[in-house]
Amino acid sequence: MAVYKWLVIGAVVFSVLIIGTVIYNLLVVNRQVAEEVTSNPDGERAGIVTLLTLPDGKQIPVNYLQEEDKVFLGADGPWWRVFRNGGADVTLLIRGRSLKGNAVVVLDDPEYTHEVFARLRPKAPAWLPDWLNGKLIVISLESS
Repeated sequence: MAVYKWLVIGAVVFSVLIIGTVIYNLLVVNRQVAEEVTSNPDGERAGIVTLLTLPDGKQIPVNYLQEEDKVFLGADGPWWRVFRNGGADVTLLIRGRSLKGNAVVVLDDPEYTHEVFARLRPKAPAWLPDWLNGKLIVISLESS
């Protein structure tokens, strides 16, 4: 009986730590990154992180790769779902410039996703399963 008590206590402590880490990353770390990208557009972080404004107005700092009129993002949270069924219009803050475009999620082309993620996330382990590597978001930028 005592063993079960300690197992339950351990599970509760572990759960609180996980929940605390998620809340800290969402509320504190993301805000700091967003502020850095906004206030220092020529900084090192601004070269790899964009501030994405979703259709509902929520802003998320996300690693990006820009190639000509396309911007690629890796979505690690559930926010990518808004880009299904034809995508959605978004705004990006890249190096101090506000850019608009239409974002779609790539769900049916694993070869293309792997090819882009090799450039977008070159340090991700090759053995990482696809479901842990996030979803590929492709944003077609509007012409200036």
